[in-house]
Amino acid sequence: MNTRPDQPLRLGTRRSKLAMSQSGRVADAVRAITGRAVELVEITTYGDVSREHLAQIGGTGVFVTALRDALLRGEVDFAVHSLKDLPTAQPDDLVIAAMPLREDPRDALVARDGLTFEQLPDGARIGTGSPRRTAQLNHLALSLGKRIETVPIRGNVDTRIGFVRDGELDAVVLAAAGLNRIGRGDEATDLLSVDNVLPAPGQGALAVECLASDTDLIAALGELDDPHTRAAVTAERSLLAALEAGCSAPVGAFADLLADGQIVNEMRLRGVVGTLDGSTLVQLSTTGPVPQSYDEAMALGRELADEMLAKGAAGLMGERSL
Repeated sequence: MNTRPDQPLRLGTRRSKLAMSQSGRVADAVRAITGRAVELVEITTYGDVSREHLAQIGGTGVFVTALRDALLRGEVDFAVHSLKDLPTAQPDDLVIAAMPLREDPRDALVARDGLTFEQLPDGARIGTGSPRRTAQLNHLALSLGKRIETVPIRGNVDTRIGFVRDGELDAVVLAAAGLNRIGRGDEATDLLSVDNVLPAPGQGALAVECLASDTDLIAALGELDDPHTRAAVTAERSLLAALEAGCSAPVGAFADLLADGQIVNEMRLRGVVGTLDGSTLVQLSTTGPVPQSYDEAMALGRELADEMLAKGAAGLMGERSL
């Protein structure tokens, strides 16, 4: 590790309540493993200060650059990211040393009057800044014989839920993991099944990143790694990369482990791409042995991406505007 044992390890984190909460949990775990003090170093990213829609400023990757720059400059020893914010290309000089056990990967609806998605009225206004959610929510509404209006929003959890509390919107859609991590999971009025709305690749998972040269820290952080989470999200992100789509494209993916009794023996990977109005979706799945290596997980994602491209997925991803 780069610092002396008597010095605290510096953990770089975004300043939002959610980021501080999830980084705090990782810090506690690292303290327990290493016996070292860990201090949180708050870093403001361009994504935090810009009020533009994410798709217009480069997708969720804008939350990552400042943290990575701080790592490369030696200002922090490691950083915690929401994995779904990470671009799929990994810099050579940085390594994801751990992907801890994944939280709930589903999307959560927070609606007025305790309504579920099916109970929302025709024409309901639903806030989301995500093209992926927009496409699948519109498709789900159409399958229920109604239409919704998706309204692009930004902001933290308080801001987003505030649109519903203030009556500006009928509902907003957020990641269930984020609500759970800040102790507000009970505010969800509906958890959207992955059978209806596939999450973003890596949703609910964290990435703990450090310098590739810091072998001692890599070894220590590696104790936080959950192999099944890593295999699943690696396959999901491989699908995203193979579709040549950024984090702002309307792509959903989810890998889950299938057990025969107590023995986990297969992984199912599902992927979806859709037009923003929900009228057309390409949704496919593939099942295979649980990947035992990075290369096997990557191959599973590429295989499904190839099938989706053969079904016309590329043409649907041309829609980037909100």
